[in-house]
Amino acid sequence: MRIRIVDAFTDLPFTGNPAGVVLLDDVFPDDDWLQNVAAEVNHPETAFAHRLPEGGEADWALRWFTPATEVAMCGHATLATAHILHTTGTHEGPVRFATRSGVLTATPGDEGWITLDFPTAPLTEVAAPEGLARALGADPVAVYDTGPEVGDLLVELADEKAVLELSPDPKEIAGCSSRGVIVTARAENPTLGCDFVSRCFFPNVGIDEDSVTGSAHTALAPYWSARLGRDDLTGLQASRRTGYVRTQLRGDRTLLIGRAVTVIDGELHA
Repeated sequence: MRIRIVDAFTDLPFTGNPAGVVLLDDVFPDDDWLQNVAAEVNHPETAFAHRLPEGGEADWALRWFTPATEVAMCGHATLATAHILHTTGTHEGPVRFATRSGVLTATPGDEGWITLDFPTAPLTEVAAPEGLARALGADPVAVYDTGPEVGDLLVELADEKAVLELSPDPKEIAGCSSRGVIVTARAENPTLGCDFVSRCFFPNVGIDEDSVTGSAHTALAPYWSARLGRDDLTGLQASRRTGYVRTQLRGDRTLLIGRAVTVIDGELHA
């Protein structure tokens, strides 16, 4: 069985967010096997997909696992899976994935760009949980709940510098929301080539800091589109690896646009 490692939301190896991709022959194996493979790969997510019968609402079934648990939504591993399907000739044109978050579509474009169609996260302003400022080491400007599918707190900080220099406590972050915390600020440095910056911390699913989080941008897109007065934006996730996500807000759907590169293509023997 083939397994690939793909760096997503980048066109340069060793940047963006790495994901394992396993294309299965038919049905999903048992959950323990899926989780063990994801733990062995030990990247933020490993995606497992198998083809569905023709004529249905989706073309492929897709699931995502961190090294610790299955998740309900993942942008970068969906991008990585679509990249493998298209670059290997396994699927041509738009691909519809049946997932725990409904049917998600990935459409290939020119020069390796892929557009993901995801549900827009509903944002509800909330009071900062007790201990959030201490966990972050910074005072929130505003805090929003992102709804059950994303499951994070979206936290605006005072400025770009506060986001870039943040050094939070993962153990304390874990008590602040069901999955984790997205921190963000408006971009100020024009050389970064983006409209907003963010970082994402998900200790509850085994990821202290994620490199580039597609699902988080379904909340970041409506948040910054409302403040900047534009529906088409570019976000920089300022992790150590970094990566860019182009977003297009389309009402209850958010388009996430990025590229990907395959860095490892091997055999899975287990």
